[in-house]
Amino acid sequence: MKLWGGRFNKDTARMAEDFNASISIDSRLYLQDIEGSKAHALMLGKCGIISMDEAAEILNALEEIRLELESDSTSLTNDAEDIHMNIEKLLIEKLGETGKKLHTARSRNDQVALDLRMYLREESRTILELFMELEVLLLDKAEENIGTIMPGYTHMQKAQPVTLGHHFMAYFEMFKRDMDRFADCLKRIDVMPLGSCALAGTTYPIDRSMVADILKFPGISLNSIDAVSDRDFAIEFISCCTFGMMHLSRFCEELVIWSTGEFGYIEMDDSYSTGSSIMPQKKNPDIAELIRGKTGRVYGDLICLLTVMKGLPLSYNKDLQEDKESVFDAGDTLKSCVSVFTQMLATMNVNKDKIKSNLKGGFLNATDLADYLVQKGLPFRDAHEIAGRIVSYCIIWNKEPEELLPDEFKSFAPCIEEEVFEFLKLEVCLSRRNTEGGPSAQRVGEAIMCGREFIKSFMENVKTSMNKDA
Repeated sequence: MKLWGGRFNKDTARMAEDFNASISIDSRLYLQDIEGSKAHALMLGKCGIISMDEAAEILNALEEIRLELESDSTSLTNDAEDIHMNIEKLLIEKLGETGKKLHTARSRNDQVALDLRMYLREESRTILELFMELEVLLLDKAEENIGTIMPGYTHMQKAQPVTLGHHFMAYFEMFKRDMDRFADCLKRIDVMPLGSCALAGTTYPIDRSMVADILKFPGISLNSIDAVSDRDFAIEFISCCTFGMMHLSRFCEELVIWSTGEFGYIEMDDSYSTGSSIMPQKKNPDIAELIRGKTGRVYGDLICLLTVMKGLPLSYNKDLQEDKESVFDAGDTLKSCVSVFTQMLATMNVNKDKIKSNLKGGFLNATDLADYLVQKGLPFRDAHEIAGRIVSYCIIWNKEPEELLPDEFKSFAPCIEEEVFEFLKLEVCLSRRNTEGGPSAQRVGEAIMCGREFIKSFMENVKTSMNKDA
């Protein structure tokens, strides 16, 4: 008989039972469910709702169940529907009447909200650690390439000179924002809902703050209806995952392009590449492509949960059972993608000679030529037009601006002196781009130093937070 079956005169149809069950999905919450139940049992005992002896029996039995589940000496069943009823059923099998007392002053509605919050708290911290590992690698890669001049692009056309180190630091900033988002999301995840029961709290004299302290929650939910029907924290978690996947996907897109024969800027290590079943010469960047592809999957997880929530009346509805697949999939996908991407990037080879050879042909110093004319007293719009005409002339005669003769320059603007040749050297162009956030070696070096300080501070904060929960 079902633990909730007293009101029913018929057994649940097998098809309905299978359709209703979620144990195949939520079984991964077993540890959170047991830890939450331990805290609840201890509170019931301390508050005199059950005896301390009964609380101790329940605590011991729950620990036995945990060990049995982890050693596969007991199993979870579909007929008990979900992880909560499975744990309670196992507890009652061990303790009989005493086991039936655990669910006093509790509902599966607030129980699942607690389990999911505890799970996502750990998931967020794991993801933050993975991002920290990636960020440290990016800082190292940027430092190695602080002087590797490369074309910067807009509209996938060569635009202005930057460095590969500066380019890597752009992604460092993206992932830094991802870390900030997960850290901020944690504030809204880290709220203790137990004690809200089905939707209207309880008449028992419970101590919610005690449970929050045991489970290391900094605060408790303030409205019992909202506590059991809220999934904003889960949606926000998936949203953070979508940002992370988007940034990984953009990076992978560039790596795929750079690894082509047409670019040749990088070569993926053999251990993170695959071949073709028919073309023996192929070396494909499949790992980067897969990460790019999996981004759409995580976007789908977000849309799925947003759609589940969009029309739900207060408070709890069975629709909320559909939250976990999306949450689990988004977290699992992001973790696997960050992990494999970090190793792929660590083993990737940068072809500096190929990058250097590709600096020609895009007139990367054309803006600097206009800036030179401005320094000679011309308005920027006039300087822009003259520089554009010089570029057009170079295209016709298949030359770079720095390959023109002094008289050729003067035919466009008599104010141009021979100093222009030094002015247009790409390394000189870069050294002048020395504003905060710019690509000069000095500014990239400062950005790397600030990045290392950010990571150090973030690591200390994460360790402090984890020590509080220990």
